Amino acid sequence: MASSLLRSLSRRQSQPKTHQYQISRTFVEARVKWVRDRGLDHAVEKEKHLRPMLALKNLIKSEPSKSLPVSVAAEQKTQLSLPTRTIEFIRKYPSVFQEFLPPGGSPARPHVRLTPEILHLDDEEQLIYNNPTHRNDIADRLLKLLMLTRVNKIPLHVIDRFQWDLGLPHDYVRTLLTDYPDYFQITSMKSNYANQKPVLALELVCWTDDLARSVIEKKARAYKKGMPLAFPLEFSRGYELEKKIKKWLVDWQKLPYISPYEDAFHLQSKSDQAEKWTVAVLHELLHLLIPKKTDKENILCLGDYLGLRSRFKRALLNHPGIFYVSNKIRTHTVILREGYKRDLLVQKHPLMGMRYQYIHLMNKEKEVVKPLGDGTGTTREQKRIKRGEKDGEEDEEELDEFSGSEAEDASDDDFEDDDDDDDDDDDDEEEEEEDEEDEDEDKMAGHCNVVVGRGRMARNSLLRTEMNQRSRSSVRDSSNGTKPNMVGDRVPTPISRKEVSRRGRNANVRTPVRSRYPRSTGRLLAEMKGASA
Repeated sequence: MASSLLRSLSRRQSQPKTHQYQISRTFVEARVKWVRDRGLDHAVEKEKHLRPMLALKNLIKSEPSKSLPVSVAAEQKTQLSLPTRTIEFIRKYPSVFQEFLPPGGSPARPHVRLTPEILHLDDEEQLIYNNPTHRNDIADRLLKLLMLTRVNKIPLHVIDRFQWDLGLPHDYVRTLLTDYPDYFQITSMKSNYANQKPVLALELVCWTDDLARSVIEKKARAYKKGMPLAFPLEFSRGYELEKKIKKWLVDWQKLPYISPYEDAFHLQSKSDQAEKWTVAVLHELLHLLIPKKTDKENILCLGDYLGLRSRFKRALLNHPGIFYVSNKIRTHTVILREGYKRDLLVQKHPLMGMRYQYIHLMNKEKEVVKPLGDGTGTTREQKRIKRGEKDGEEDEEELDEFSGSEAEDASDDDFEDDDDDDDDDDDDEEEEEEDEEDEDEDKMAGHCNVVVGRGRMARNSLLRTEMNQRSRSSVRDSSNGTKPNMVGDRVPTPISRKEVSRRGRNANVRTPVRSRYPRSTGRLLAEMKGASA
């Protein structure tokens, strides 16, 4: 009886801690809001087509002639992960690839080679790979990855997924692993798949305590095992935590920190302590990668091998302040938030500096000025000029209406008496103000007055051009026997909007009756009447 009572009391004492984890987890089991981070999305998007370009570059460089038929490269499109047709991809980056025809070759079988600029960058990249400091660094990263798994053995096909992110050379098995026999060795192991065929694996030779320290442990001062270390948090702009989740997160950060290099498989898989250890594993894994990011499928593939796939997925979903998942370039990329400031790496690895130079060379063609049919200008300027021509045609139509009304007003002013000059000056000032307002509207509307130009000088030049065309057409008509410029054959000019508004303002103003004849004819008739008198 007493023994059963003691067992029941011990169960009650051990339940609160586990029960507290389960209650706190109910707050996180709710769907966590995902908010886009434009800076981190741009960090992923700017590396678009970089890996296929480098894969094709390495293939061309491996040929003895340093060139390759395009048809041969097209046969390996899947292995190279080319996003489009091979010839289209080659022509998309002329600053990287040169398409040419070999002597005596058929136009139907073009070849491709590398440009001098890309060869120069490739030489610099090889210097980095051959640098002893870099080789020791990536060997330590690979060793820490083996220590992180606690099984001390990883299949090579899993490591191949992290080859790009670890900064391993193209043929790392032959050029790197053989130089570190005290670190690694190639062995065989049974596959986790149904067939269980033996596969090649990389095995850890010797455990190194100096490397078995995580980044968070190194940053913490006077750290002792079991201390509650907190992960750095940074959320996207506009992200707001619910009160329950925020309270749970504060309590979760206060839990003891278990090193990712320690074995914590004995913890309950759904407990908060186990989740903090899982987050520590992912946090250290992303710190080992030189771009501080990798494809989500790579992490899940490693999780399948370790039996932590569901834990990895839950950790990525429940902790958006530590990890960010971008869906750019048709994939899901897991990014360590503390490794970036906007779209730039906080600590840039030399190999990442080379990759940024490759990206700059790929985008260099976009900055080159492309000639127009009649001069120079970029493609964007061509579109702007085309839009300007359309706007210019509309401006010319408005200008024709405006110039016709001005010519009519000028002829009408000749019929007026000298007492109306002041009124005409006021009207001219109002028209000038309207012209200035129209010019401002043209600037705000299109910014495209390339053909027509801006200001009254361009309008006057177009007016003179229009008058010359009309004079030439009148000469042709007179040669055909017609006289379109006679007063009786004059076609009334359509009234523009400006003229309607001007006449509307002066509708209530009485103007003197104008003479039917020009002013010079009126003087002549007056002189004739005086002579007869």
